[in-house]
Order: sequence, then C-alpha cells, then structure tokens
Amino acid sequence: MENKQLVTELYEYLKKKYRNEYYYKNTLLNKLLLGRHSLNTTTALTEVPVKKSKADFILINGKAIVYEIKTGLDTFDRLENQINDYYKAFNHVCVVTCESNYNKLQDILGESTVGICVLTDRNTISTRKEPIENNSNLDHSTMFKILRKQEFEDVLLDHYGYLPKTLQVKYYKECFKLFSEIEINTVYKSFVKVLKKRNEIEVEEYNRVPYELKFLMYFANYTKEEYSKLFSFLNEKWRG
Repeated sequence: MENKQLVTELYEYLKKKYRNEYYYKNTLLNKLLLGRHSLNTTTALTEVPVKKSKADFILINGKAIVYEIKTGLDTFDRLENQINDYYKAFNHVCVVTCESNYNKLQDILGESTVGICVLTDRNTISTRKEPIENNSNLDHSTMFKILRKQEFEDVLLDHYGYLPKTLQVKYYKECFKLFSEIEINTVYKSFVKVLKKRNEIEVEEYNRVPYELKFLMYFANYTKEEYSKLFSFLNEKWRG
C-alpha cells in the first residue's frame, strides 16, 4: 500500500467516526474556497488571534467571513465571548456545527447577525442562515494588532502616502495613531485588502495535493521543491 492510500484510509476513519476540527477545516476549505470560489480570487486564513480568541477559519473574497467551528465534540460555553471578539475585527461571522447541534445553536444565536452553517451527514457545508454585515463593534486597536508590520505600513501608505518619521521605539505607537485616525469603515476595507494578500501559494503544485491534505498544505507555504518531496513520499510504499 502506498502512503497516499494510507492517508485516504485515515481520513475515511475521521469522516465516519471522528469528525474533529481538522476535518471541519479541511471540508470548509475544499467546499468553500476550492468549490465555490478559486485560489485566484479568494484567500483563507486560520488560527488568527483576535483579542482573547483565535479565528478558526477566515475566508476573504469581496468580504471577509470568520467561521467559528463547533464540532460535535465541542461545547458552546465560550461562543458568546468569541463572537464578541470577532466582531471587533470582522463584520461577518458564521458558526459551523453538526446537524445534531443545529437547533441548540439556533436558540443560542436567536435573531443575531451571526450566520449558521452545518457540516451535514453527507459531509457538505449547508448554509442555514447567511451572516449579516455588522460594523457596529469594529475596533481600530483590534484590527491593528492582527496586522503584520508590512501590512499596517501598506494601509498607512495607501491612505496617507507616507509613514511616520520618529524614533524606532515610538514607531509602532505613531503608526497606530495614524491608523486610528482613519474612519472605521474606510480602514476596515484596507484591513481586509491587505489580509487578502497574506497567503500566496504555488497554484500548479497545490492543485495536485490530495483532497485529504488540502487544508494542511494550503498553510504550509511549500516551495516547488518541497511539493516535489511530498508527492514522492505519497507515492512511496508504506513501511509500517
């Protein structure tokens, strides 16, 4: 048996017996990014720190949507705090859960702007409620802390045409001061625009990656040489 066959069998076990967070993330990436959109127009991010939470999966197309995953193995104890955190940096939030949790989640979210997706028993992503745009809690500080140095500099250059000239120890603070003076909806558009550029992949090689490993390899930042080694490994006989 080749290694790629072993990977397929292990993934099949997850599908039938243990639909964990990786399984949810991989399904989201395959069904949404690769199924409904494309690598050329859409970017995915994962494990992005937002306040005291970490966004499981973010899809950026014309807009950015945070997907908070609650598998059948999870509770909803932290959900309210997580949603509140996400809305400080993103204006679309959606919770993804299993069929058996759907009614409970619906009760918890009520008439909120949060969307609901279900990973069905047929392993598709079913949108039960579209997320509604909510800009009321967007916060300059939360967005700024998510951005890398090059990213917030790009936002400032795009808006002002210059960067602050100051001592290095004061530079971060001065950059935030300029960032915080940009109108919130304007800066949000720039924030999403720079995040969309964050993941650049070797599309030709990535398209050859097996379905089961799509999520893992999307965030691996592999070079062509590293992809070549991966494909060689997958085609080798299992030595177990």
